[in-house]
Amino acid sequence: MQLEEGLVRRAQQRDQVALTQLYEENFERIYRYIALKIGDRTEAEDMTQQVFLKAIQSISSYKWKGMPFSSWLYRIAHNQIVDYLRKKSRRPTVPLEKVDVSDSDDPGRQAERKLEIEELAVATRKLTKAQQEVISLRFAGGLSVAEVARTMGRSEGAVKALQHSAILALRKVLAPGA
Repeated sequence: MQLEEGLVRRAQQRDQVALTQLYEENFERIYRYIALKIGDRTEAEDMTQQVFLKAIQSISSYKWKGMPFSSWLYRIAHNQIVDYLRKKSRRPTVPLEKVDVSDSDDPGRQAERKLEIEELAVATRKLTKAQQEVISLRFAGGLSVAEVARTMGRSEGAVKALQHSAILALRKVLAPGA
């Protein structure tokens, strides 16, 4: 934690090496979190860049409170997602099956991956908002239970309970009768 705190302090003084390191350490997790929430890879890449631009613009106001820096980034990402979904509800959407979700050149694998993501997106919509947030932060964002608890402002026990109930609900939806 002290290493990260020092890195953030250097970034607050516009140290390019520190800013780059924070970006590289957090980009993939923030991207996966956004992509899972919105279901559009291209838009998720753009939004992830916007999250980091906002973070750089306001990093001088960031206050170290013993929480991982990524918690602050997830809060910025969450706000971006809310804004995006609000705007999206006012315009036509692209069906999830049209979204390119693969880094592979194998068309069969691409089709499987698209189907998996579509099934997961549909299944997660059946969860409560809190369950969706826990699943997104834990599995797309790669945060620990403690980090999710701090990010969401809940106890670790509450996060574990939400995660458990969400996984049970997803199992019922994704594998009925299993």
